[in-house]
Amino acid sequence: MRDVYVIGGGQTAFGAFPDESYRSLFATAYERTLEAVPKGVDPDEIDEAVVGTLGVGGRQLGLSGPAVTEHVGLHGVPCSRIENACAAGGYAVRQAVQAIRSGMADVVLAGGFEVMTDLSSDVTKYWLGVSGETEWERTTGTTFAGVYAQLASAYFEAYDATPEHLSRIAVKNHENGAMNPKAHLGFPCSLEDAVDAPTVADPLNLYHCCPTSDGAATMLLASEDVVGEYTDERIRVAGVGAASDRVGLADRRSYTEIPASRRAAQSAYDASGYGAADVDVAEVHDCFAIAELVAYEDLGFAERGEAHRLVENGATGLDGELPVNPSGGLKSKGHPIGATGAGQLVELADQLLGRAGDRQVDGAAVGLAHNVGGSGGAAVVHVLEDEREVSA
Repeated sequence: MRDVYVIGGGQTAFGAFPDESYRSLFATAYERTLEAVPKGVDPDEIDEAVVGTLGVGGRQLGLSGPAVTEHVGLHGVPCSRIENACAAGGYAVRQAVQAIRSGMADVVLAGGFEVMTDLSSDVTKYWLGVSGETEWERTTGTTFAGVYAQLASAYFEAYDATPEHLSRIAVKNHENGAMNPKAHLGFPCSLEDAVDAPTVADPLNLYHCCPTSDGAATMLLASEDVVGEYTDERIRVAGVGAASDRVGLADRRSYTEIPASRRAAQSAYDASGYGAADVDVAEVHDCFAIAELVAYEDLGFAERGEAHRLVENGATGLDGELPVNPSGGLKSKGHPIGATGAGQLVELADQLLGRAGDRQVDGAAVGLAHNVGGSGGAAVVHVLEDEREVSA
């Protein structure tokens, strides 16, 4: 199968934008993606498009892919819409990679969008809840905060981690997000703020939870046969892995891990030839701080039950051995569901190209993006590499 390269990526700011529509947000991300291609790209050269979105609020549930691609002038380009809850954007990129590797396309646009802030909190909770187990979780009143609170409670009972470790993760991500002009909650917070915040679902408090956001992110991928026409920068999709699991917590054997993440990561490592120890920078799915803590173990960055030690020694800070979420993560950067996974990969490409500004990770050559749907019903992991650096 052919190698696949990132030739450009762009995104909107994430936040609350009452004057924007899902079409206008997608158009902004698309325009920034075109501008990011070093040698330029003619839209007529785009063979296919894949778009991720949950469709919060019920807007344009049918044909939401063509609704945005036609809006930006990609007339006649086949477009597929991917829905895998919060992993929709990551799965859209995976689908684009598959199209290129198979030989069906040479240049593919992939990304996602979501508008979430024009709804009341009660309605938003409903739409988020449909990504959980419907019969036994959503209809009985369990919110996603409640689901992840159960994960946190089980984890704290099994291991030595405490809610303060989650607060330290929040502080780290806010510190990074404060350097990201596209972050929804782009401000720092103190440990005291993050410890003493109001409870949302015990043991999770406000600073342990990501915001609901509007936004869009897209990227252009190209095959090894044509990449030189668009860029001399060689950001290669070295490996992709994906997995599904039981949607409801009650059907799982353990509440202290996300098996889909572990399987997706192992597949990505196997495909890329890299392991967890080779990763220089990671964007992980921290919809709640407990999700980031558990991801350290599922992705192989820490042994089971030892993730809190990475927090204590600062290993995942911007200057640590393995910087995690230099963008600010979902916690600070924001979480417009369909855009999140693609936004992670835009950040990684910027990191590998040395374009991340004040939040740049020095010497980053291998990056990992981890995108989860629901509470772990789906997960997708991408490994990117800067070929120039890893072959030097």
